[in-house]
Amino acid sequence: MSETAAVEHPDDHPDDHADDHPSDREYIKIALILAAITAVEVFTYFESVLDWGAFLIPSLMVMMVVKFWLVARIFMHLKADGPVLSRLFGGGIMLAVAVYVIALLAFNFF
Repeated sequence: MSETAAVEHPDDHPDDHADDHPSDREYIKIALILAAITAVEVFTYFESVLDWGAFLIPSLMVMMVVKFWLVARIFMHLKADGPVLSRLFGGGIMLAVAVYVIALLAFNFF
């Protein structure tokens, strides 16, 4: 039989890394905010209760952007990453909104 040589791995991790993760309480608070925004979005489906009129699409788009920003910023930890990733995700949401508005304009929605 052969013996396995023990290899020592140096501990070259820095001891003082930044702890940018939110606490459990902050995660719960953000989850409740997201749930409240989602509840308002679902409430917009019931036009018999409240007619949103021309305010419907802009309000849904604002809620979409706020939810995207919260999820990307907190759960994807973009606040701890470099500004390049934040700009990349910001550009992505702006592109999504632009495409949605163009599609609505193409169908004479406004």
